[in-house]
Amino acid sequence: MSTGPSGARGRFDLVTWLLFLGCVVLASGNFIAVRYSNLELAPMWGAGLRFALAALIFTLIAASMAAKRPRGQARRTTVLYGLLNFGVFFALMYWSLLHVTAGTATVVMAAVPLFTLLFAAAQGLERLHPRALVGAVLAIVGIAWLALSSTPFSGTPLALLTLVLAAATIAQSIILGKRIAGFSPAVTNSLGMGVGAVLLLLLSLALGEPWVWPSLPEARLALLYLVTLGSVGLFALTLLLIRRWSPSASAYVLVLVPIVTLLLEAAIASVPITAGAVVGAAFVMLGAWFGALSWRGARREARRTVATE
Repeated sequence: MSTGPSGARGRFDLVTWLLFLGCVVLASGNFIAVRYSNLELAPMWGAGLRFALAALIFTLIAASMAAKRPRGQARRTTVLYGLLNFGVFFALMYWSLLHVTAGTATVVMAAVPLFTLLFAAAQGLERLHPRALVGAVLAIVGIAWLALSSTPFSGTPLALLTLVLAAATIAQSIILGKRIAGFSPAVTNSLGMGVGAVLLLLLSLALGEPWVWPSLPEARLALLYLVTLGSVGLFALTLLLIRRWSPSASAYVLVLVPIVTLLLEAAIASVPITAGAVVGAAFVMLGAWFGALSWRGARREARRTVATE
């Protein structure tokens, strides 16, 4: 058996890498689609509508499979997973994307693997190494560079704060997703997305957002993408990936997303790729690589994971 960075099983696995690449592509498209859905849909309403529809699809899939549903502690963990992953995280992200470009948001999200490693170490799921701390510092330098050099961050420090909080939230939800085992992704996501949708829709009502259906073709297409590929597709693949890799390894998806999104945003939305964005992205991704993605570190993590199974 190889000790390469394929995660929980400690071996190279084509299925795992395909899941990884699929998550990268679908997640990159999400950031673009959210900005188009925000053209007509208020942030909390748009996110709540998206996950309510996706939860319905997952519920129908789970019912057709007669899949086992979680009970007791497993259900409580799934509910918390849904609150963080689909409720709190997307409330923060949808608001942030009203004030920053999609490329900027994904660069900040590239620090998620480091947050995940720190949280997993604090909860006894992974070991923390000094190189991870150095990587975290490099990532913070990249975020700071973006905040100082990127126009969308100028005069809006709250946008940076909400993005960092979103990164921390999704990191903890990845750890919770790792703890949910033995249940179909359709069941987990139907419950989790349903809980998240309720929170988002309640926030929408509290904020007095208008509940309208999109009329612009681009907004409708964005919503269709977000419900199908961006929710049903992405989060089914995400749970499958989390079950095969350690929590921090599963978060590696967010490292490649900035590169893909910056290219997509430049091509689709004509958003220029500035020198500040390139430098900031380089620091964040270098930090993530040095702290979490390096071959030697991934190999050690694979050995430790296999030893504990």
